[in-house]
Amino acid sequence: MKITTLLNKSLLVLGLLMTTAFAQAACVDNVVLVHGNTGSPSDWDNTYELLLTKGYSSNQIYRPSWGSSYAANNNHSGSEETPVRNDITAALNSSCTGKIDVIGHSMGVTLAAQQIIKLNKSSQVDSFVGVAGAYRGLWTCGTYPWNIWSPTCGASGLSISSPFLDWLGTKVIANRIYSIKSWNDQIVCGSGVCSVGGIHSSRIPNENASYTYALGHFGLQTYTASKQVALIQ
Repeated sequence: MKITTLLNKSLLVLGLLMTTAFAQAACVDNVVLVHGNTGSPSDWDNTYELLLTKGYSSNQIYRPSWGSSYAANNNHSGSEETPVRNDITAALNSSCTGKIDVIGHSMGVTLAAQQIIKLNKSSQVDSFVGVAGAYRGLWTCGTYPWNIWSPTCGASGLSISSPFLDWLGTKVIANRIYSIKSWNDQIVCGSGVCSVGGIHSSRIPNENASYTYALGHFGLQTYTASKQVALIQ
């Protein structure tokens, strides 16, 4: 009887230790995944599933759904902002580390960066990964104010030197910043030119590193999941 009681107590202590160790291991930055123009949260399925295999729980991963289904109507001003801002706030409020990691694709890169700045939370963003973003603008939108006249390419959009992009380029957005880009990007390089001022448009000011893949605009999001997750570790 004494041996059985001792064994049960030992197993209980071991179980508590294992539970504590697991809880500690599971305390990671919450992650916010922001899709691109006319995209959807499911665009992140590869990244989402990989995060789950790395020990993240589903409630530690936020995938805001934002924007109109008509690409030319979306920009960085108005209803597009709200879902992204709300999920960044929620991720921070529930983070066991007090910090979050953010990964954006395409226009989701600039939209996520904007909301971090507006919320004044850059010091709480441990890492920011921009995938196929147009941080320096799109030549297909023209140069502001001689831009294509649509919200996406306007003053709050992605025309070269738009007031929005000029403002964004001077701001700090995270402790660590990375970009993932391609010279075969159908959107960022849609005019046949990928660079603005001699710098690839997907590169982010003050970034720690930039990684190049021979993939298209959407392939960069889908097929670089392992790099994305590695960069936020």
